[in-house]
Parts: sequence; C-alpha cells; structure tokens
Amino acid sequence: MARTSSGGDARDDVAASASKQKKPKKRRWYHQLWDVYQMTRKQNPLVTWWMLAALVGVVAVALLIGVLTGPWVYALVIGVPFGVLAAMFVLSRSAEKAAYTQIAGQPGAARAALGTVRGGWTFEDEPVAVDARNQDFVFRGVGKAGVVLVSEGPPHRVGRLLEQERKKVSRILSNVPVTLIQCGDAEGQVPLTKVARTVTRLKSTLTRAEVTEISKRLKAIGGMKLPIPKGIDPTRARPDRKGMRGR
Repeated sequence: MARTSSGGDARDDVAASASKQKKPKKRRWYHQLWDVYQMTRKQNPLVTWWMLAALVGVVAVALLIGVLTGPWVYALVIGVPFGVLAAMFVLSRSAEKAAYTQIAGQPGAARAALGTVRGGWTFEDEPVAVDARNQDFVFRGVGKAGVVLVSEGPPHRVGRLLEQERKKVSRILSNVPVTLIQCGDAEGQVPLTKVARTVTRLKSTLTRAEVTEISKRLKAIGGMKLPIPKGIDPTRARPDRKGMRGR
C-alpha cells in the first residue's frame, strides 16, 4: 500500500510540474509597448527621433519656465512626466498610421478601420454588398447618427453598390438618415486613416432605444447570400457507400 501511495504522489508531482511548464508566461504592459514600438519602427524608422524630440522639447519648455518663474528643479520634476507622455502620444499616433499602412489595399481594410469607431456604433463583420469579381465591398453600421454605409473600391464601381444598398435600407427604414461614405484615395473619397474619424463626427439624431430597434429590423433583412454553383445541391448530396467500403 505504501508503494502505491508513493507512486501516486510521484505521478501527481509530474502532472503538477507539467502543468506549470505549459502555463503561458504573462506578458506585461511594457512587453506590449515594446512590440508596438518595434512594429512602428519598421514602418517609420524616424519614430525614435520624433519621440526623443517630443520628450526633450517638453522638458526644455518646462525647464525654461522654471528658470524664469521659480526654482527650476520643481519645473524639471514636473516636465519629465509630461515629456514622457508627449513621447507616448507620438508613438500612439505613429503606430496607428503604421497599422493603417499595413492593411491599406487589402480586401476588408475599411472594415478593420471601422473596428476602432466608438460611441455606440456597431458594424457588421461581413459586407452587406459585394462585387466578387472586382472585390468591392459595402459595410453597414448603425449608431445614433442613423445608418452608415461605407464602401471599399473605385468610385465608378462602388457608387452603384452604395445606391442599391441605400434603397434597400430606405424601403425598411424610411425616416432614418442613411449616410454614404466611400473609402479610398480617389477624389471625393475618404482616406482609410480618416474613415473612423468621419463616422465619429456624424451628428447624432437618434436615441439608444431607436438604435436598438433599427439594428433588429436590419438583422431581419438578412445578410448577403453567397451564390451556390449550379449542379448537385451540397445539402442533399449523399456519400458513395460502395466507394467508402473500397469496392
């Protein structure tokens, strides 16, 4: 009996040791900050100098104020944290621009940018209209400013998709404002870096309860139906049992 207990304890120790080894190491905030800095530096090698310029500039201004108005030591102590904050602000804006640069030109880039919109806006993950041949998309969102339709593609092609989707929404929500936004670099379009800001600045005209009701009614429309190729219906196809048995 004692031998069995000893073996059980050994197995428990091995299992506990294995579980400790499999436990992923917790990443600290400074690890994530370093990853962001590395990603940003690949896209913009000058970000280090911009951060240093912001830090030194704020500290220099604080030190100058301290020399002119009072003890410079106190001004220096206050200026250093504000300088670090300024450097972090530069890194944040540069990282945002670098992230947009990485996804620019890829299908669904507009939806990725809309994912940063706050203020009660909700956007569907899948496009509501698609030109599969040219990979043009229209994404739909609902917020206090009404319904917004954001397209992705050249203006001479996406205009038709936007108009079709606008008519579709207006037939169900006749009194709800519908805003059309074309995301792109052509004339009259909104650049990818400014899409989220453009949506956020739309004037609010609806209440939260109205937004919820609109979302429910739009869900009742259903999403985009992907075309099924002609031929055998995949939902009714049956496996070849003889082939499965090797005959």
